[in-house]
Amino acid sequence: MKNQILKPFLFILSLSFLSFGCVEDSEKDEPTDSNLDREVLLANWADSFIIPGYERFDQKFQVLKTEAGDFQQEPTTQSLQDLREALKAAYISWQEVEMFEVGPAEQVTLRNFFNIYPADIEGITSNISQESYNLNLPASYSRQGFPALDYLINGVAAEEGDVLAFYLDESEGQQRLDYLMTLVGRMNELLSQVLVSWKSGYREQFISKTGLDIGSSTGGMVNAFTLYYERHVRTGKIGIPSGATIATGGNVNPDKIESFYYPSISRELAITANRASMDFFSGKSSTGTGASFKSYLNGIEAKDPSTGTLLSSDVLAQFELVQNKLNALNPNLKDQISTDNSAMIEVHTEMQKLVRMLKVDMSSAMSITITYTDNDGD
Repeated sequence: MKNQILKPFLFILSLSFLSFGCVEDSEKDEPTDSNLDREVLLANWADSFIIPGYERFDQKFQVLKTEAGDFQQEPTTQSLQDLREALKAAYISWQEVEMFEVGPAEQVTLRNFFNIYPADIEGITSNISQESYNLNLPASYSRQGFPALDYLINGVAAEEGDVLAFYLDESEGQQRLDYLMTLVGRMNELLSQVLVSWKSGYREQFISKTGLDIGSSTGGMVNAFTLYYERHVRTGKIGIPSGATIATGGNVNPDKIESFYYPSISRELAITANRASMDFFSGKSSTGTGASFKSYLNGIEAKDPSTGTLLSSDVLAQFELVQNKLNALNPNLKDQISTDNSAMIEVHTEMQKLVRMLKVDMSSAMSITITYTDNDGD
């Protein structure tokens, strides 16, 4: 009799616990603020920035590939000019995707094969003269990619006629043309590998890793974004050429600017990189404004530790300040360094403030561990 009385009571009690457990799990799964829904954040990064960014870059690169093929078939003044314009457009477009060194790009270390400068001219010359060489080795990074193409298209001679003579030379002209096409073909293969991977499964994998731990997509993107701006925008484009970094000992290095053999676009490359970084931070894409670092930081009410204002506002204000200082530079950074290097130093100083905001303040507010180290002493 006692068991018959207890059975209904135990059944009701068990339903209560089950119901409580379901409510608790439901509350855990549903973010209380849409700005904190990391699945939405990751989806917007993939669908509004990374995949379409690579697609736009691929369009520019395919033009470069076509023009390179035309030049190989018939080196003329017109085909050389067309190739130079295609290289310029692709190099500028690259600035909008170089920051996305996560997932497929990280696996193949895309940046190492696309944009390590200055170019190793001696190594390029050696590769051309040899029948076999290995472009996978770290020593070969600066013998390929955009810096090597910059040299081969813009730097082998000052005059167009001499550039054409370089490729029409009876002894090595064909080998030089073949090496040019080898570099373009290799870049095309790596780019295709990255883009196909994103569009055939990695997108879903990226969006599914919604944690904040090491190995999560948000953690990986914070590290990739911050490392890119610190090491490849601040230091690579400005710090090393201007001698602003401690590692340079204050010595200027105009020979280490990006696009050294076509320096008239060197400032444009830096401006594009800074603008692309700012747009990614704020979530501003070609399709509108979506979930971003800015919206996430606002969602957790992250404040600047020194001013008490919204951290996202201070970061964007600093991006704008850097952009204004970049706009004021000479379009040719080599000329800027030789005429008024102090302006370059000022840009580096403001970029350094921005690095601190991203690497320290933003990562701390988001509870993200920075897993890379920068050893230039800044």
